[in-house]
Amino acid sequence: MIMDPSASSFSSYSDTESSHLPLISRLPDDIALFCLARVPRKYHTVLKCVSKRWKDLVCSEEWWDYRQKNNLGESWIYALCRDKSTDQVSCYVLDPSSSRQGCWKSISGIPPRCLKRKGMAFETIGKKLYLLGGCGWSEDATDEVYCYDVAMNTWSEAPSMSTARCYFGCVNMDGKIYSIGGYGLETSDPHSWDTYDPRTNSWDSHSDPNIILDIEDSVVMGGKIYIRSRTSTIPPHVYIAVYDPSSGKWQQTDADMASGWQGPTVVVDDTLYVLDQSLGSKLMMWQKNTREWIPLCRLSPLLPRPPCQMVAIGRKIFIIGKGLSAVVLDIGNVGNADRVIASSSIPNFSCDDDVICCKSVSI
Repeated sequence: MIMDPSASSFSSYSDTESSHLPLISRLPDDIALFCLARVPRKYHTVLKCVSKRWKDLVCSEEWWDYRQKNNLGESWIYALCRDKSTDQVSCYVLDPSSSRQGCWKSISGIPPRCLKRKGMAFETIGKKLYLLGGCGWSEDATDEVYCYDVAMNTWSEAPSMSTARCYFGCVNMDGKIYSIGGYGLETSDPHSWDTYDPRTNSWDSHSDPNIILDIEDSVVMGGKIYIRSRTSTIPPHVYIAVYDPSSGKWQQTDADMASGWQGPTVVVDDTLYVLDQSLGSKLMMWQKNTREWIPLCRLSPLLPRPPCQMVAIGRKIFIIGKGLSAVVLDIGNVGNADRVIASSSIPNFSCDDDVICCKSVSI
């Protein structure tokens, strides 16, 4: 087959020409951006079909920055799940404002190497989701990291962590990812953590003897990182450690906070909430001033189906359970421990997956 030598040059010429065309004919680009950025997120896929210039814009950091700075961002929920019948992970997305039935949508293209890994972390920075670490029956802990660009709907390989980890703490604080502790550490010091800075696209490794082992949960609250252990391995029975970035050090804390931190967590307005699923489902709040747990409300036993995970958007808490069953709680409407809350619910998805982790991404 003989190729037309002018074909590639024509394509290159067309791309160059399109990059110089205005976003909207007879409008300055700043005015066009002002208009286009106000199109609801659910129509962004349509915008990307108009032209290459529009597609590049909608997928760009400029678009994301503009919408965030002008309070135009809309948060969607991303759930990392596991199908027990196949033992494979999957990812789903939900537009919370959608009123359509079956509004969860499957995200394809998860890297095959991740599908059967256990102990992976799931975290966000900006408009990107990250799958980090993990291990398998025939695979030791890995340092691999994969990135999903929400705007582009594509997966790619990201820089590997400094240390291979599985079942570890992972949070986003101040635009950096912190990967903390875990199993499978190749280093002789298990009390280590790595930080990823997207500006340099690189990881740094650190160590501190106060990092607790066997980490089950991690949150950011009050500009500090809190990690909770399943079991106390450090005398005298320390279950929680806290990291203060101003000092760059970890400190062990007492058991007051750990006493009620027995389930999935979410932070709203710098306040920690826990879903206690030991006897039914009860939402608890950590009172920092009195250092005690306050029961807020009980959930209807009908929805969601445990085990559950939680994610917050504004002052609303989304509690997502097995099969992606979900309820939405407005923090302003709870506060009676004896009251059974049903709140608004989200239709089940046609699956019976267990939810591993939930995150929200604003665009």
